[in-house]
Amino acid sequence: MARDAGALIELGRRVLRLEAASIRDAADRLDEAFARAVELLAAARGRVIVSGVGKSGLIARKLAATFTSTGTAASYLHPIDSLHGDLGIVGRDDVAVVLSKSGESSDLFGLLGSLQRLAVPIIAITGGVDSPLARVAQVVLDGGVGEEACPHDLAPTSSTTVALALGDALAVALLEVKGFRREDFAALHPGGSLGRKLLLRVGDVMIPPGRPLGPESTMRDAVVSLAHDRGLAMVVTGDRLAGVLTTGDLTRLAERDPEFLARPAVEVMTRTPKTASAGELAAAAVAMMERHGVIVLPVVEDGGRVIGVVHLHDLLRAGAV
Repeated sequence: MARDAGALIELGRRVLRLEAASIRDAADRLDEAFARAVELLAAARGRVIVSGVGKSGLIARKLAATFTSTGTAASYLHPIDSLHGDLGIVGRDDVAVVLSKSGESSDLFGLLGSLQRLAVPIIAITGGVDSPLARVAQVVLDGGVGEEACPHDLAPTSSTTVALALGDALAVALLEVKGFRREDFAALHPGGSLGRKLLLRVGDVMIPPGRPLGPESTMRDAVVSLAHDRGLAMVVTGDRLAGVLTTGDLTRLAERDPEFLARPAVEVMTRTPKTASAGELAAAAVAMMERHGVIVLPVVEDGGRVIGVVHLHDLLRAGAV
């Protein structure tokens, strides 16, 4: 029977609230076992084997991809396929992360026995903290939930959300322990917009510095430079940046001084401007612009030598955000 939009929206909110509450409860239960799990993963010389069946298996596949993309080699292994040849991907230096809502699925038992024979440590993410899975695991992370979001409390919903969140927490803590950097992430994601964002440097986008002003320049000279150089005039001493002027500086000066064109540029300029370096991430330059409310930055090196300027719209066009 059809329901009105308000009722459907409320159903959606109920699911989101239940799943959010389940994650909060799991966060409150997190204890030393989590730290031990991260230490096991960090110490492993092999790869992370992630496994589960049914909906837990789908979450396990995603977690294997997350570990791999953040610098830890990982593979998904289906428990049934492991009994028919796929166990060959498991090495004695590996660590296993096994997901199961109840921890009692018989489909897991063959794989668990094989992992024990190979002396592969097992990290269990399960709601069954006294289950057969938990009893053979070196570390148990409590993934239990009070209620599934399914109205019949049957379909894995809240429980799979918690398992996913716990796995993500392991992956993020692990990348911190390993010192995994943005540059490392970029190297593993060379394609698409994410790769462009993480690999793009200011030096790839900057343009030549245009017509800088000297210490003797007036605001009349600055007007020409501002028009030519897209809203930023740089005052230099030799080739070193002494300060900058913007169209905003010019407007504010014109409003209060009718003789503003004759004023020396050094009296008006900002002496400690925000700058960028050619080697820094373009995304970092965008973040600085947003923080300080500017749309263009001088690019300097070697203690202030001007080598270019970078504009926000050029960064946006290049895919820096």
